[in-house]
Amino acid sequence: MTTYHFIGIKGTGMSSLAQILHDSGEKVQGSDVDKRFFTQDVLEAKNIEIMSFSKENITDGLTIIAGNAFGDDHEEIVAAREKGLPFYRYHDFLGEWLQKYTSIAVTGAHGKTSTTGLLAHVLTENYPTSFLIGDGTGKGHEDSRYFAFEACEYRRHFLAYEPDYAIMTNIDFDHPDYFSSVEDVFQAFQQMAKQVKKGIIACGDDEHLQHIQANVPVLYYGLADTNDFQAQNIREGEDGTTFDVFVRNNFYDTFTIPQYGNHTVLNALSVIALCHYEQMQPEQIKKLATFKGVKRRFTEKVWHNQILVDDYAHHPIEITATIDSARKKYADRPVIAIFQPHTFTRTKTFLNEFAESLKEADQVYLCDIFGSARENGGKLTIDHLQELIPESKVLQLDETQQLAEYDDAVLLFMGAGDIQKFQDAYEKQYN
Repeated sequence: MTTYHFIGIKGTGMSSLAQILHDSGEKVQGSDVDKRFFTQDVLEAKNIEIMSFSKENITDGLTIIAGNAFGDDHEEIVAAREKGLPFYRYHDFLGEWLQKYTSIAVTGAHGKTSTTGLLAHVLTENYPTSFLIGDGTGKGHEDSRYFAFEACEYRRHFLAYEPDYAIMTNIDFDHPDYFSSVEDVFQAFQQMAKQVKKGIIACGDDEHLQHIQANVPVLYYGLADTNDFQAQNIREGEDGTTFDVFVRNNFYDTFTIPQYGNHTVLNALSVIALCHYEQMQPEQIKKLATFKGVKRRFTEKVWHNQILVDDYAHHPIEITATIDSARKKYADRPVIAIFQPHTFTRTKTFLNEFAESLKEADQVYLCDIFGSARENGGKLTIDHLQELIPESKVLQLDETQQLAEYDDAVLLFMGAGDIQKFQDAYEKQYN
């Protein structure tokens, strides 16, 4: 019996996949840098061994799964190739693994993780289900009927998959270090659509998705009455958001989700459409109401008189959606945005859009740009964004105590880098 060795096991997708294989009865281990990441808590809880990177980790009898962040010159990858061990990149292995199940890929520029989490929750409440969520959460089941997974478009990695179904939430220009334009992104999604085997659930409110061509039925969902699945009569209350669903203009049922904002309604509507297509009953689908959310997507914490929110928002559209959620849930509280841009290329590409979306908050604090593993520097600085938001302030790690002056406020800590360290510093300084 082989042991699966994950090179970069602390990555969100890698951690999820390692958990799935472990839960499915496979032997799993992995290696990574020594820095602590939130993803390793659950790996340690499952007694999955995590080693420091070293070519000495690569021994006979291993099957290697390498994270996409690591090049072919990585010492462990070099050692694995020298030994002639079975070798996969993350997305290639996942593409083979999902063929055992009725697979559902969730893809889109925004909303992938939240939608995958919601779908996994509803399916798991009703059937044996495996799932892989981009927040580092994964679960395997030896008798799984369904496999729900997040499929990322970056570098066209999702073309390694041939899922039974695909939920497509939206198409937007992102990852400017790879994609050249929104048309380039569309072409990637178009190619993905041709690989789906049973059906596509696509947001009909998205102008790009309206033009998707496929060899399988495409069902559209959204707020407009031209969609196959439409949400109407959206109302917010203390327990979340309630809305009526119409299927081809005929009333279907009423659903409640514990989240706020129209983007969360759209996420739920895509899940409802998929489950309806799979002939699930309304009472089964209504398990939506007990969904607790995924990590780093409007993750709330009460701190003194404030609400602290940790959120992965790193694109202008996502920032707008997060601020909208805060406004709707906490209508009587001021909203303070603390934002850390992620990658120099994205910041440069969307500089003006970032400024416009952040201005929707009552006050804005900016943190230095977080460079990714793919780029470590750039001439651009946080001051260039600050100039476009005159009332904003640049926040240093040792200055977070000033956030305490916003009594009764919602503090949104947003970013895809290490923005959590600012929240951690604040909690220690304002204890």
